[in-house]
Amino acid sequence: MSTENKKVAILGGGNMGIAIAKGMVASGKYTAENITLTRRNLRQLEELTKEGFKASANNAMAVVEADIIILSILPQQLDSVLDTIAESVDPKRHLFISIVTGVAVADIIQRLGKPVEVMRAMPNTAIAIRESMTCLAGNASAENNQLVKDIFDSVGETVEIEEELMSSATALVACGIAFFLRSIRAAAQGGTEIGFHAKDALRMAAQTAKGAASLLLHYGSHPENEIDKVTSPKGCTIAGLNEMEHNGFSSAMIKGIKLSSAKAEQLYHKE
Repeated sequence: MSTENKKVAILGGGNMGIAIAKGMVASGKYTAENITLTRRNLRQLEELTKEGFKASANNAMAVVEADIIILSILPQQLDSVLDTIAESVDPKRHLFISIVTGVAVADIIQRLGKPVEVMRAMPNTAIAIRESMTCLAGNASAENNQLVKDIFDSVGETVEIEEELMSSATALVACGIAFFLRSIRAAAQGGTEIGFHAKDALRMAAQTAKGAASLLLHYGSHPENEIDKVTSPKGCTIAGLNEMEHNGFSSAMIKGIKLSSAKAEQLYHKE
């Protein structure tokens, strides 16, 4: 079966689920009419149905009609959703993709009571503009592993990791986007304090951050290599960098990432 004909059920039609659905269609490998998103309040999916997507409030029915099942729900909702769909699951047909934080492949298999193939994916909200960094891990066959990689390659970049690193990926990739956004906000506030209008300062800070990231991705270089190019002896750049370091800039980022990783492991609790 070609991917164009595969039917997809995205259980959880929130921002992330919608972004994945749109990315799959934008890739040209999936059609909107073959993608069903589920949500209790279907009015919030009205715009999507106008674009050709299907919407349903019935998770079990959506699973029956699907080949690929994407779990895009909160950790505390997972057990009840899996219990609802368990009878409808066919291990020979269904491939599961879970973006649920802190939930292992083994947890899903155990709850369903069936030996299903599960791939875990940890994208971030830049998926909405097809610029996500997505980490992948799971027990799927080589063919299905590639299928999942193709889905998330259509909405950004992917890297395959060991499953035990998924909580770490949550902190660095999913939470991480908020950390970089906060640093851009701080730079913009600094820009306002030194004389720029807030709107201009934010645009300047955001584009500068985009440029910095693009340099690293384009050249495959280390941040310090690029920093060296803008730090001259007794210059203003090194003075600013050292002042930030004296106030714990790097340390605060590292501590925040470590704490988020630890928290991610605690989000899913068995009954």
